Amino acid sequence: MEENFKMVAKTLFGFEDLLAEELLKLGAQKVEKGVRHVSFYGDKGFMYKSNLGLRTAIKILKPITSFTVSNENDLYENLYNMSWEDYLSAKGTLAVDATVHSEKFKHSLFIAQKTKDAIVDKFRDSTGQRPNVDLKFPDVKINVHIDRHQCTVSLDSSGESLHKRGYRSATNIAPINEVLAAGMLMLSGWDGQSDFMDPMCGSGTLLIEAAMIACNIPPNLMRKEFAFERWQDWDVDLFEKIEESLLKKTRDFHHRITGFDKAPSAIAKAKENIKSARLEDFIHVQHEDFFKTKKGGSEKLHMVFNPPYGERLNIDMEAFYKHIGDTLKQNYPGTEAWFITSNLDALKHVGLRPSRKISLYNAKLEAKLVKYVMYEGSKKKKYMN
Repeated sequence: MEENFKMVAKTLFGFEDLLAEELLKLGAQKVEKGVRHVSFYGDKGFMYKSNLGLRTAIKILKPITSFTVSNENDLYENLYNMSWEDYLSAKGTLAVDATVHSEKFKHSLFIAQKTKDAIVDKFRDSTGQRPNVDLKFPDVKINVHIDRHQCTVSLDSSGESLHKRGYRSATNIAPINEVLAAGMLMLSGWDGQSDFMDPMCGSGTLLIEAAMIACNIPPNLMRKEFAFERWQDWDVDLFEKIEESLLKKTRDFHHRITGFDKAPSAIAKAKENIKSARLEDFIHVQHEDFFKTKKGGSEKLHMVFNPPYGERLNIDMEAFYKHIGDTLKQNYPGTEAWFITSNLDALKHVGLRPSRKISLYNAKLEAKLVKYVMYEGSKKKKYMN
């Protein structure tokens, strides 16, 4: 039986609780939250499972050693003395990624270079051959993290960031990161038990993530490759067994997922991505200006969207956000509406009081995820009944 080992799942700021909950549901052991990461224990099969099944993880790292460092010679010596042949062959390829939070070490690129030098020198001295660097498809991707004097060396089991699900071939002007989209949906309480709408759907990321949550489809099934597939202990039979077990847990969805966008080009891109994700049966998109639409029917509607912030689009943001508030208030009764924005000044012009505000980051922009509840009739009547 495979032994459990420690892993670290990296995530976005504000998603630590969501990720910890996801890990517990998948069956992780010893789950501990940090800042932008959650550590946990599991076996090799669970490493495969977490890469396939976690919606809010960016990477899954497998730490292989940790040591204290005072200077670059310490770093080099410790790295040189590691048994790199356990992970890589002399004819193999590698890439190194480094993050540094230290007064002694300031440049992550220098640390990455030093790590590469130590590994290459070790192989050359012991075998007469050396592995080459391959930044795109290395056999082993190594992560070095220095926090003050503590250095942790990990194998990156994911490779490319896990937000790259594999379904998005077409994007619009400012596509939302898939992990951010999934986390927003989860924070909004989306559970697939009602109709869903994204009224400014762009290339369809929120719609696709919403459908995958509703149907409990593993988010990374469409990925072409994970880094662990190039490892020396890669077990394709185990991977396929894990994949099959996750697919057995998918569920039916009996509501509507709808997307609007006023740009025909965005709708074309959304349709392409939805088809690529094989979710055409669940998602309907159409060319509509949200401000000219009304809610159809009296069923509860769950709305999540990512309106323009004014970063790339030249529009009157105050008038635009007022229009959002007016449309929700007048045309969308019985709706729980959530949206993310980094334009905190424009937010004041919505003209509605948010019932929740959650601090997040969209790329490097500080943002707020806000919730507005549109009651059927007046709020007063709602509480009198």
